[in-house]
Amino acid sequence: MSCSKIAQSARVLLVSSALVSAMVVPVYAQTAVDTTKQVPVSRVDTQLSFAPLVKQTAGAVVNVYAAREVQQRSPFAGDPFFEQFFGGQFNGPPRIQSSLGSGVIVDPTGIVVTNNHVIRDAETVKIALSDGREFESRVLLKDESTDLAILKIDATEQFPVLQLADSDKVEVGDLVLAIGNPFGVGQTVTSGIVSAQARTRVGISDFDFFIQTDAAINPGNSGGALIGMDGKLVGINTAIFSRSGGSVGIGFAIPSNMVRAVVDTAKQGGDKFERPYIGATFQNVTSDVAEGLGMKQPYGALVTNVAKDGPAEKGGLLVGDVVLSVDDFRIENFDGLGYRLSTAGIGKTVKLGVLSRSKEKVVSLVLEKPRPDDPANKTVIQGKNPLSGAQVITLTPSSATRLHLAGETTGVAVEKIFANTPAARIGLQPGDIVRKVNGRDIATAADLAAVMATKPVLWRFEFERDGAIIRQIIR
Repeated sequence: MSCSKIAQSARVLLVSSALVSAMVVPVYAQTAVDTTKQVPVSRVDTQLSFAPLVKQTAGAVVNVYAAREVQQRSPFAGDPFFEQFFGGQFNGPPRIQSSLGSGVIVDPTGIVVTNNHVIRDAETVKIALSDGREFESRVLLKDESTDLAILKIDATEQFPVLQLADSDKVEVGDLVLAIGNPFGVGQTVTSGIVSAQARTRVGISDFDFFIQTDAAINPGNSGGALIGMDGKLVGINTAIFSRSGGSVGIGFAIPSNMVRAVVDTAKQGGDKFERPYIGATFQNVTSDVAEGLGMKQPYGALVTNVAKDGPAEKGGLLVGDVVLSVDDFRIENFDGLGYRLSTAGIGKTVKLGVLSRSKEKVVSLVLEKPRPDDPANKTVIQGKNPLSGAQVITLTPSSATRLHLAGETTGVAVEKIFANTPAARIGLQPGDIVRKVNGRDIATAADLAAVMATKPVLWRFEFERDGAIIRQIIR
């Protein structure tokens, strides 16, 4: 189960599970419920039940079973002595590795939304409905940056669906239900409230912008539904904050507006979700920066670079400007800006509220499709050297964003590592930046290819990973 540490011993856990099949409780469709946002004020109010709402919605929440074949590795594999005398035939028979998650049907033709980490590397994916029926499915789109995946059930019938809510209208304190299959026990419903909106700095995916809830979410709930009292989907349950691995009342869901953007991409035939290109890079506004700019509060996204002939330059955005809002939605930080631009979508025109030279103005930007990388900017390192098998690229704002690096990052980054190569064996990872080789600064992919074609006695490397410098010496 994937996780990332965010505070001391606490962890944000992606709520998938390596559990096997589970019992499913059948539910049946019912007409919509007319509900309003009210606080219970009488005994009659406190005796109200969520049962009609569950019957209306639970049929569209499914179980997702992902499986792949893995080779059992022998402890003798890789040992030169045993490989020489026994030919390296040590691996056992392949076995099936399965994982369990949840999903939500969002289109009557059988389009299902789940988390990418539920079906990552899966070779087969099965969908189990709440009435017990199972179907094969195929993957339409997988996107690691949002941790969303879109599946299509292989069937021609019409399926029950959950409509997508406007997650921007969800308020802190709203009642919500979480439906999924925790620990493989079967379809389970829990209730709670929206604890926070626009939660960032969580470290779950590249798009840090989540709905936080105290509705119980546990392993196996990944990809399940977070539902509002109007019966619409407000989010896809994705992760929990936990010290023990179980629910402690802090769960995170991907907002439905982000889900809608990814689903629309899949419906239009796209196999990957792309962020819009605006030709600018940003950083968060700190207290010191806000004071220097005369701002009363530190919020917004500070423009650090503007690309030539990009949408930002055409719209009049300048280095030093602070983006305060997008289409009248306040921007708290860089993550919030990325979310607003991504949910607006490629081809759309957005209006940015900007603080520029102590004055506020409105800038209109057309969100463009990311510009493709120049093939001349990338190469695969070959030959008898430690980096052989690494595909590297000279960074541009577009490629830096794709590799999850800051948009203003320059240099040569590792884009891909081929399996069973020297580059893989020394632990090189996509996103690593090659800063120096044998004391020589590396500015372009061609620079790196040239120096790796030499044959020194020792290789001295300087890499940058997550802002830290890593030095290696290889003989």
